[in-house]
Amino acid sequence: MAQNQPTYFTDLRVNIKIQLMAMWTAVMFCYVYGDYFELYVPGKTQGLLDGQNLLDTPAKLFLAMLLLLIPALMIMLSVLVTAPVNRILNMVFAAMYTLLMILVGLGSISEWRSFYVFLAGVEAIITMMIFWKALKWPRLPVDGL
Repeated sequence: MAQNQPTYFTDLRVNIKIQLMAMWTAVMFCYVYGDYFELYVPGKTQGLLDGQNLLDTPAKLFLAMLLLLIPALMIMLSVLVTAPVNRILNMVFAAMYTLLMILVGLGSISEWRSFYVFLAGVEAIITMMIFWKALKWPRLPVDGL
């Protein structure tokens, strides 16, 4: 390369599966941060100690675990599952979690939970992006059919 020759940055095309995995990972980090920072809301930790909280039964705790398990599994499944199944799973769960985050955000509006509303909005945007990417999954022409 000549000394004064202009250069440019290369931008490699990232596989759709890796893109989806990255977005589900970001969603999971938002969930973890939201739940962690909620511990700083006045009265939250005392409610946990006293058993006065939203997850006050084994069934509610199990349901909450399932809600967090699905996005965690989608990180893995986005890479390991075949394209047709992957596309459907991502569209179904992204739509479900977009709606869920909108409802959570609307139900959490308060001064102390403004961070939670903000994170719910970010999560909803990311899950909408997941849905869109899965919907527009790249296709290759089939020769000879």
